[in-house]
Amino acid sequence: MTDTTAAWTAVHAAADRLRETNLRALFAKDSDRFARMSATSGGLLIDFSKEKIDAGAMDALIALAETAGVADRRAAMVSGEAINTTEGRAVLHTALRAPAGSSVLIDGQDVMPDVIVERDRMLAFAEDVRTGRYATVSGQQFTDVINIGIGGSDLGPAMAVPALAPHCDGPAVHFVSNIDGAHMTDTLKGLDPATTLIVVASKTFTTMETMTNARSARAWLETALGERAGAHVAAVSTNLAATKAFGIDDTRVFGFWDWVGGRYSMWSVIGLPLAIALGAEGFRAFLDGGADMDRHFVETPLAENLPVLLALVGIWRRNAMGCPSVAVLPYDQRLARFPAYLQQLDMESNGKRVALDGTPVATATGPAIFGEPGTNSQHSFFQLLHQGTDVIPADFLLAVRNPTSQPGHHALLTASVLAQAAALAFGKTEDEVRADLAAEGIAADEVDRLAPHKTFPGDRPSTLILYPELTPYVLGQLIALWEHKIFVQGTIWGINSFDQWGVELGKVLTKEIAPLLDDGDLERLDSSTRGLILHLRTAE
Repeated sequence: MTDTTAAWTAVHAAADRLRETNLRALFAKDSDRFARMSATSGGLLIDFSKEKIDAGAMDALIALAETAGVADRRAAMVSGEAINTTEGRAVLHTALRAPAGSSVLIDGQDVMPDVIVERDRMLAFAEDVRTGRYATVSGQQFTDVINIGIGGSDLGPAMAVPALAPHCDGPAVHFVSNIDGAHMTDTLKGLDPATTLIVVASKTFTTMETMTNARSARAWLETALGERAGAHVAAVSTNLAATKAFGIDDTRVFGFWDWVGGRYSMWSVIGLPLAIALGAEGFRAFLDGGADMDRHFVETPLAENLPVLLALVGIWRRNAMGCPSVAVLPYDQRLARFPAYLQQLDMESNGKRVALDGTPVATATGPAIFGEPGTNSQHSFFQLLHQGTDVIPADFLLAVRNPTSQPGHHALLTASVLAQAAALAFGKTEDEVRADLAAEGIAADEVDRLAPHKTFPGDRPSTLILYPELTPYVLGQLIALWEHKIFVQGTIWGINSFDQWGVELGKVLTKEIAPLLDDGDLERLDSSTRGLILHLRTAE
């Protein structure tokens, strides 16, 4: 591995220098700070001027990215090298959105012909469902679709369908992921099995939660449709033997490849529910937005590269400023599930404690991600962001326009996000608070009492991402922007962003514990688990 010690030393030296100043001073010193600390491409604008950073610090971060080999690893990824070393796999979600005519090789074999064939099959089926060419067993058009999956087979489409609601004119799409039976029960309530299509999304067709829910959904269909129920089920899987045994004809099974990570798979046939909702044209626009960001990421110098700049801001926050979490705040109600989607994308990718060579990492890695839409979040957890003891950086997202908004609403939404970013950055000093209270005629002793509570420390960093409006194309750009940002950070930290061994142990233990809940020898279990099971066996 490349020695990045000197580059990290320069970054930390810049942090030590800037720690003695604040954002007020940085803005006062540079009247062109916004122009210097923002970047645009493809209609997107990223403003990181409210990060506690300057040109010298950014130069040090760019040098760190160069030393860490971001450009070389980027080239290795898009060329099909097996950069997922612990699983021996290529990482080619970029190929899923590449246009027809592209060529991407793995071990000398071009994968694009298979990608195009499977993409076209999936989109043709989506159109058939939308138009009624593929109809119910009684010849009706499907009115509802339930996607059954979990993790990467759920979070992407479950986020994107409501995000693109104004563009969705197909059947109503619902999502079931949780093995808690309430999720299935509540989803089925009010739906008619005679006009409902089930999509089971599981590459192996063995995922516990997905298959448990799939069996319940099939039983619901069979109660109404009998042995014809299989015609109301499609699958996204590579296990044709299992899907056939489940009663699904091969013509309604769509597959993808081991070089597609689950959390990067919405661009593949995992996007079937989105394609049914949007239509083929809308889904292709979504892919085009991702491909546009891919071109920018691959072709643009690091210092002007949106995913790289976003990644370096995150490195600065996490490693130079010591911030362990990030608030993702879409000021766009339709992006309500975007923070949850990024939780998996970021935390499953970069929540790693060992480097590529298996040794402990030398730095802190992925932050904890949380968030809710603005302005709801303002009335929920912004108290902690503004006056809490920890500094929590924020990523704001805002559309320049929203044609579907109620009159006057978008202007107030825009004013809110601009105000919150400014308040976090610049705060309100105790002297300013005292002056305002005194101007209101409040007595001096009351001013003394209230001033500490009304003071805002400021100097709390945020980045604002502006996009024209939320279309399929723009959503594709935004998702690819974060995918590449996470890749760059993983490269700088020297970790594998494309495996997820941390989710495996719990799965194994679940299979061991499940048979013991009602009966069986508990002696080999720890005392806590044993005590809890004994209580569960006797609890009313």
